[in-house]
Amino acid sequence: MTDAAVQANRTAWASLFAAWLIALLASLAVLFVGEVMGQTPCNLCWFQRAFMFPLAIVLGVAALRIEGAVWRYALPLAVGGALVAAFHSLLYLGVIPERITPCSQGVSCSSADMTILGGLPLPMLALAAFCAIAVLLLVTRSRTST
Repeated sequence: MTDAAVQANRTAWASLFAAWLIALLASLAVLFVGEVMGQTPCNLCWFQRAFMFPLAIVLGVAALRIEGAVWRYALPLAVGGALVAAFHSLLYLGVIPERITPCSQGVSCSSADMTILGGLPLPMLALAAFCAIAVLLLVTRSRTST
């Protein structure tokens, strides 16, 4: 292997590891908010969890195996989660009226309960996490030959 190929593999692994770390921390954070803090997740939160939890597992295995081709499987999960989180963020910001919200149980999507660490909105944190994972997967894609 040439020095350039070794450097590309290191960059791909580092971006994969970073994507896994984000997915793992996001998964642990929502479990903490739900189970320890006692906040009941709304329907949109459940959908976002359905995208994030598999990412933590898939990206973890891929990072261990240095499997650069994982972007093919993980990127659709990240994009799907980002779309749900974007809708949730728009709802939280009041851009989308709450009367069309799919949240009929649990905490209101636009309430102050949807914040953590002194005011950081959970829907926007989820959107940032999904977008960061997607960008890191695109970096992985550009650095691997598979």
